[in-house]
Amino acid sequence: MASLNDIPRELPPALLRSAEFVEACRVRDFGLIFQLMYRKTGTPQGRIAVLCDLTPGRVGDVIQGRRRISSIDVIERIADGLRIPGAMLGLAHRPWELPPQVVAQPPAPEAPSEAPVHTPRRSAALDDVLAVTDEADVTPSTVSALRSFITDYWRQDDAHGGALLRPAVVGQLHYVQRLLRRGNAHGLKADLQAIEAELARLAGWACFDARQYSKAQAYFTEALASAQNSGDPQFTANILSCMSLQATYEEEATEAVALAHAAQDAARNSSGSALVMSMLYMREAFAQAVLRDEAACQRSVTRAHRHFERASSEEAPAWVRYFDETKLIVDTGIALAQLGKTREAEPLIAEGLRRENDAEQRGNQQRGRAFHAFWLASTQLRRGDISRACDAATMALDLASAINSPRVTAHVRDFHAQLRPYARETPVIAFEAHMRKMLT
Repeated sequence: MASLNDIPRELPPALLRSAEFVEACRVRDFGLIFQLMYRKTGTPQGRIAVLCDLTPGRVGDVIQGRRRISSIDVIERIADGLRIPGAMLGLAHRPWELPPQVVAQPPAPEAPSEAPVHTPRRSAALDDVLAVTDEADVTPSTVSALRSFITDYWRQDDAHGGALLRPAVVGQLHYVQRLLRRGNAHGLKADLQAIEAELARLAGWACFDARQYSKAQAYFTEALASAQNSGDPQFTANILSCMSLQATYEEEATEAVALAHAAQDAARNSSGSALVMSMLYMREAFAQAVLRDEAACQRSVTRAHRHFERASSEEAPAWVRYFDETKLIVDTGIALAQLGKTREAEPLIAEGLRRENDAEQRGNQQRGRAFHAFWLASTQLRRGDISRACDAATMALDLASAINSPRVTAHVRDFHAQLRPYARETPVIAFEAHMRKMLT
């Protein structure tokens, strides 16, 4: 048998898409397959024999048409040796085709909390020990620096995913909580409580992006208490909207609607809330779409657009300014796609993605663009446009390759599962080859 070092990683995409090669695989014309391997990749007869565990004489006979190959065992050896996707030869997916992280499977349950480990006192919570001797006062510059850190955390979250941010964010959260416990904030306590709420929400969001939903729920609940202590109803609504989105992801749509309603009630009577309310109604629309309540979903979408029209001249909170016209368009398309209205949804998602791709600072929207590209791919696939769906999914993969986000990985799995009925289509085979290249 050939060693792993001898086996090519991938066939050239041009060969996989070649009509001649696709047809040769479909009819299992191995003589032509071997000839095309030589002409297109330079793989000589002897090497083909080694890779497929065949004798050179047998390979020559097949090429000359003197012998045929019909044994499934031999066909599987050829598929594995030459890295021909199983679907092209009428086989199931070969074990090497899909990297482990994209194989469709339910997410692993979170590990149960372990009993505390008793360790010597000298090794426990060194930061807390040293904090006892930290007598530095909390000043306006402290508050300004902490807010600057939070702004940067959100930028890094969107560019690289939340999973890697959790240790830094949680450590910063504990630091702020120690400052609050010391009680020497000198009139800046409300500011520190607001920062505590923002960091707890960010920690919850990072856990949500890592699909650690129980931990996310705990941090969101902590953020709610801090937001209420700081007296900020709009930020309270923001946290409730995050909890609503998480419930939608967990397919707890009734709970998601209730959380969206609570968020709307919290923000409704505060000044400058039109953009906040627009975002909150879109959160409700997502949940209503999962419930397949078309009338309620359409009402929420209409209210989201109505509030957005009134928001242009308002001074909205910084945390909601990401919800611009482009985001409104994309989210409207996603809500319609969830309802199954793919004809109306596709142009909206495509237009939003086009705007995002044209934005001057599109690097700051890496994860969002990946999500939207997968939504576009899924919508196009449901409309029967396999080629364009695979093109959009390929763009999404390219965007997602630099992001550490289990939520994005879940979208990869979901889209790949949708491709199963079309496994022998040339665009699907080419997409799977690209997926292996990007994610292995």
